[in-house]
Order: sequence, then C-alpha cells, then structure tokens
Amino acid sequence: MKRLVIFSGAGMSAESGLKTFRDSGGLWEEFDIEEVATPEAWQANPKLVLDFYNMRRKQVLEAEPNAAHEALVLLEDKFDVQVITQNIDDLHERAGSSKVLHLHGEILKARPENDALRLYPIQHDLNIGDVCELGAQLRPHVVWFGEEVPEMLRAVEVMRKAHVVVIVGTSLNVYPAAGLIHYAPKRVQCYVVDPEEIQQPKLKNLKFIQARASVGVPTVVDALLAMSEVDQV
Repeated sequence: MKRLVIFSGAGMSAESGLKTFRDSGGLWEEFDIEEVATPEAWQANPKLVLDFYNMRRKQVLEAEPNAAHEALVLLEDKFDVQVITQNIDDLHERAGSSKVLHLHGEILKARPENDALRLYPIQHDLNIGDVCELGAQLRPHVVWFGEEVPEMLRAVEVMRKAHVVVIVGTSLNVYPAAGLIHYAPKRVQCYVVDPEEIQQPKLKNLKFIQARASVGVPTVVDALLAMSEVDQV
C-alpha cells in the first residue's frame, strides 16, 4: 500500500471558520503576536495568553470539519494515510482521519508549564490557578513562536517515506514546519492545493490545483482513488 502524506496548514480549516493571524478581521488582528503567542508573553502576562487561547478553543469547539477534511478520509481504504498538520484544531480527527500528527500542538489539550510530556484533555477555559496534580500551572498545549517543535523529527521520518504528498492550506513560509517538504523524496508525486502564495517545493512531479481546499482536496482525492484503481489492474 502506497504511503500518502497530507501536509495541511491554516487554509485547510479556514472554510470551517477558523481564521489565521494573516486574515483581516480574524482573532489575531485584535492582538499583538508577541503578547499572546511567545514564551516571553506567558512570563509577562499569563492571564492575557490564557484568555486569548480560551477564545481560540471556543472557536474550535464551535467549528465543524469541511468538505476537504471529509474527503481525505476516503483515501484510507486505498493508501496508508498520515496527516501532518500545522493546525491546532481537531477537525481532521473529527472528520475521521485515523493518523494525525500535530506539529504545533493541540488547543484541546493542556500541559503543566514545566512539563511538555504530561497532557490533559480540555474543552473548557483555562485560568490562573488551574494546576496539575503536582501543583504546576496549566498552559495551552501549543507551540509558541520561539519554541522548539517536538514532533518535527517524527514528521521528518514520515515525510521521507512518502510515495505521494498532498500540500493544502499552507504557504510554506513558517519554519521549521515549512522545511518539512524538503525531506520528501525528490521524485515523489506531489499535489499542491490553492498554490497562490506558496513557496514552490523543489520536487520533480508537481501538480497544482487552483482551488480552495473544500473544492481542490476532493478533486485530488478523486484523482488518487482513480490512480489506485489503475495500479491494482
């Protein structure tokens, strides 16, 4: 069974109503990134950081998977599918994807501020004074700007073994996650959905789909399913 890697970014969830910090009118526009999404911000004003992520968590809980999320699930009958996402929402999982690696953490989990390995599911607000059983303040389980990306090495190994890659909803401008595509085999078949602002990957077999995620991803899925039928003949 061919190994298929989906590499998704904020554009994947945008049609579910989850804005990125680049979108005008989005939640990020109301805040300075340096004040809510860095380790320094946490040290300076943890309440503001918690309030910001409480709003983001509420948005995620109110959102629903869109046609792009749902279409990817159809590939699991024919391919060994691994989703690598830069998104901190759970829309891939709710749509039914069985293997999802979150590079930048998960908004519906919390962790002690002094321990990145102990995780707690959470669907309510986090506040100052919410602590783990050892007494440490809980913080969102997200990777802030300036922090290491703990899942990067595992994602690299997944990408190195890919036979097919689908890039959707990412400009490949945010590092180190953007560098992940460079670990794919050079001649891997690669589909890029909505490539308007993307930094072009240095791969041989590129096919660009000029459509937003909810239209472009189902188109790619149909093509891959048809290809898998031909391979089995």
